[in-house]
Amino acid sequence: MRELRPALSLVILFTLGLGLALPLLFDGFAQLAFPFAANGSLIARDGRTVGSALIGQAFAGAGWFAPRPSALTGTAPDGHAIATPYDASQSGASNLAPTSAALARHVAARVAAYRAAFGPGPVPDDAVTSSGSGLDPDISLANALRQAPAVAAARHLPPARVVALVRRLAVRRWFGVIGTPHVNVLRLNIALERAAAR
Repeated sequence: MRELRPALSLVILFTLGLGLALPLLFDGFAQLAFPFAANGSLIARDGRTVGSALIGQAFAGAGWFAPRPSALTGTAPDGHAIATPYDASQSGASNLAPTSAALARHVAARVAAYRAAFGPGPVPDDAVTSSGSGLDPDISLANALRQAPAVAAARHLPPARVVALVRRLAVRRWFGVIGTPHVNVLRLNIALERAAAR
């Protein structure tokens, strides 16, 4: 018992210190310094949470900016795989190799669908390839600008106004060199809806 008492005391001390007090301290600091990020980067519209800036979601229809494709799959009750795009309860990629015939078919189908929706011309890579998580909330600035004229036409808005909206919401490279210019699709579509309502 003489040897167990110090060991148990240390377990209790470290459990309370590192398992309770330290996480509460970090969470308290995060709530004060970064409340938006600390609470899941949730985005509200008219007082109702509509999503997170960190998790992509599907937008269907010509009047919306399309997100990056999602290759997430789940399992049906009978055991076969089914597509579950943007399912935030999971994360993952297609795991298809660059030489995969299935990947080539998926990309070719996405290229055709993209050109049907947004007109002929070059197709940005992120418009036809899924991300590693299947939940990418952003699209490249090039992708958003490519979609802008078709979205403007569907919304009966001047194209220049929609392009200006895209450019205003774009996240630029840090220090001009780090990262890729991109746009958060949820924020962009909310701003688009407000612009159309005006």
